[in-house]
Amino acid sequence: MFNSQFCSKWAPYILGILRIITGFLFLQHGSAKLLGMPHIAMFDGLQLVSLMGLAGVLELVGGTLVMIGLFTRPAAFILSGQMAVAYFMAHAPGGFLPILNQGELAVMFSFVFLYFSAAGSGAFSLDSMLKKS
Repeated sequence: MFNSQFCSKWAPYILGILRIITGFLFLQHGSAKLLGMPHIAMFDGLQLVSLMGLAGVLELVGGTLVMIGLFTRPAAFILSGQMAVAYFMAHAPGGFLPILNQGELAVMFSFVFLYFSAAGSGAFSLDSMLKKS
């Protein structure tokens, strides 16, 4: 069932689904920071011109670009870097292991975005639609 031909056929579709879900999950962080939806009390009164405000802009805009598959490679590369910086600034000082410093999500996002920057957008993306025309 999981032979090379089967996997090769479905890989772009699974990559596209992973990209859409990851982008949607990521843009929610920016939406919570900048738009207050969903509401997270920690972000009340967040200043746009702050480190957290800049993170919110990157998350909202970058997450949307990744989700729709537009400029996926550069957007994902920037977001990978953002998550690496977030990990080392906010989580790593709390201990070496991500499970102990609550940094698992930052590490996962960083490496998934790094993968998208190398692999591209996969199926169901504006990048692939624009390339065809």
